[in-house]
Amino acid sequence: MQRTSKKIERKRLVRYKEGAELYSMGMNKFQTLAKDAGAVLKIDRMVLVDLDTFDQYLETFRVKE
Repeated sequence: MQRTSKKIERKRLVRYKEGAELYSMGMNKFQTLAKDAGAVLKIDRMVLVDLDTFDQYLETFRVKE
C-alpha cells in the first residue's frame, strides 16, 4: 500500500473566530493583536485577517535567550 501525503493548504485570510481557534486564543485577544499588526481588512461589513502579516507581527514577541 502506497502512502500519499496530503498537502494541507493554509488559508491566507480568515475571520476573527477562525483565527482565534487557529492560534488557540480568545477572540478579543486575537482581534486586538490583529489590529495592532495592521492585518485587518474590512470589506463592507466583513472583516478578514491577513495571517501572513499577523505571523510576522507575532514573531516580534519572540523571546531571545
